[in-house]
Amino acid sequence: MRIKKHENLTKANIAKVIDLLEAEKPITKKEACGILNITYNTTRLGNIIAEHKSDIERTAKMKARLRGTPASESDIKFVVQGYLQGDNVSNIATRIYRSPAFVKSIIERIGVPMKLPESDYAGIRSAMLPEQCVAESFEVGEIVWAIRKNYPAKIVREITIQHQVENAGYACQGDPKKAVNYEEKYGAKMYLIYTIECTDFSNTFFPQLTYGGRYCCQLAYDLGSLRHLEKYGVDIYNI
Repeated sequence: MRIKKHENLTKANIAKVIDLLEAEKPITKKEACGILNITYNTTRLGNIIAEHKSDIERTAKMKARLRGTPASESDIKFVVQGYLQGDNVSNIATRIYRSPAFVKSIIERIGVPMKLPESDYAGIRSAMLPEQCVAESFEVGEIVWAIRKNYPAKIVREITIQHQVENAGYACQGDPKKAVNYEEKYGAKMYLIYTIECTDFSNTFFPQLTYGGRYCCQLAYDLGSLRHLEKYGVDIYNI
């Protein structure tokens, strides 16, 4: 069904129109078209309603067929990949004909880090990594979950004493005694990371980019390994 920009053909709005048309005192088809913001066309209105009812029936049949069955490998891969790419639980559940609770149980059971709303500042500050994500060290180029940034990220380098001494921009340059030993001071290694916040540059001046974000430094205990997700077929380098 082709939809024009001004048309309001959301599932909720179509359901509302159907209820009004089937009410004890129904609205007219012209009024129904007005609510949907489509040109008055009874044939198209009928097709929209029929397609909506068919979709509901198909969804109900699929849910009934899958009810009580465990998650398949393809279900797990789809859930994890979608969730890490920023899709919400309800949308993922709809696509695999499962309940939001089913999707959430997969996320919690296999240790997928929680993606929080950008406005949930308190949640991002206090969020905890799943046990499966906890790691003490990471490889250069590895994709991790930066829990305080609420985004996946790429490991650029470890900020070692040697790196601080040999590179400009550090107060201790040339003097190892002034360098920060992060493992002694904080009990964890420090890493320079690059967050992956945007992956679609097709409509920008930089279509050649595959992802964009920002550089920042994070301690290892605020970074989560995603290696354990690869056994489910998840491409952690494409999230």
